[in-house]
Amino acid sequence: MTTAGPHQGGNAPLGGSDSHAAEPRPVRERRTQGGKVTRRPVHGVLLLDKPLAWSSNDALQKAKWLMRAEKAGHTGTLDPLATGVLPLCFGAATKFSQLQLDADKTYEARAQLGVKTSTGDAEGEVIEERPVKVTEADLQNILPRFTGTISQLPPMHSALKKDGRALYDYARAGIDVERCARTVTIYELKVSLKNIDGASLALQMRVKCSKGTYIRTLAEDIGDALGCGAHLTALRRIKTGGFSVSQCVTLAALEAMTDQERLQCLLPVASLLRAHTVVTLDAENAGRFLSGVRRRGDWPDNEKVAVYGPSTGSGQAPRALLGTAHIKAGELIPVRLLCAPEIEQILNDCGTEQRAARFCLELVKKVNHEL
Repeated sequence: MTTAGPHQGGNAPLGGSDSHAAEPRPVRERRTQGGKVTRRPVHGVLLLDKPLAWSSNDALQKAKWLMRAEKAGHTGTLDPLATGVLPLCFGAATKFSQLQLDADKTYEARAQLGVKTSTGDAEGEVIEERPVKVTEADLQNILPRFTGTISQLPPMHSALKKDGRALYDYARAGIDVERCARTVTIYELKVSLKNIDGASLALQMRVKCSKGTYIRTLAEDIGDALGCGAHLTALRRIKTGGFSVSQCVTLAALEAMTDQERLQCLLPVASLLRAHTVVTLDAENAGRFLSGVRRRGDWPDNEKVAVYGPSTGSGQAPRALLGTAHIKAGELIPVRLLCAPEIEQILNDCGTEQRAARFCLELVKKVNHEL
């Protein structure tokens, strides 16, 4: 079995935004002697180092297949020619995947100067070549234009939609449509000149940016400001939110593991909520909260709250994550809730089967009573 994915050709240009133009291909489901592999509830976050030439969806389907998971989704796509951090959410974690979509990202990239392409990256056709007469001083002088809050025109080869149709569909048909510029934030931008094969110059880039930033557009705009143009040739996401590439596992490593070792790679669902303020409820209020009923308490206003039930036992036994909420005027208002079977399964995976079962049974009784 190989971990190599399909090369997507011109259908999948490089880019750094949360949208991409790659079209998923179906992944065959693994079969056993008795037929299809048995799926199971899996809850948690897998930090994958997405391989080169794979679409994010292909990588997700491969990991889902290896984990035998019932439900999975990714959080902010990477194009096939990009690599790096791709958090995959399984089971209950999918309810909080939007948090990673909205997270800031950090990339390392390279862009060749003097050549512009139709897609802004190495997959497109060369549309213009110019001589490169750029010094390091020239580069550093123009970089302030591209830091802070800037405006970007989304590329035609992107997955943004116009009248229900992706922009890359128009681009492939040779149609250029009107697009609105978007405001993004570049928090950090480090760029230097790099000599490639002694014959051409490239931009070596490190970018920390807000969601929706197109790194290939940034590279093109810097190239235009230098008067020679540029196109992206390599892209690696090294951080998204609080997750870094040093925490990631590759598909090849995942495939070589035993089933139990793969499960041990999962981070808990709560790892997506590290920036949230924690509120812990007693059993009675936990049951009511799970039924969608607001709770009142002495809490300050807060937009990001992770709500937990009481511990399932003494010592270091884990608390039960119930969901997220926000607080306004002393009211704890549910936003996204886990269901009792998800809570029970998560606690079971922590090795607290009997306590988890009793705890969840009480919660279910309270939820049913409220309903």
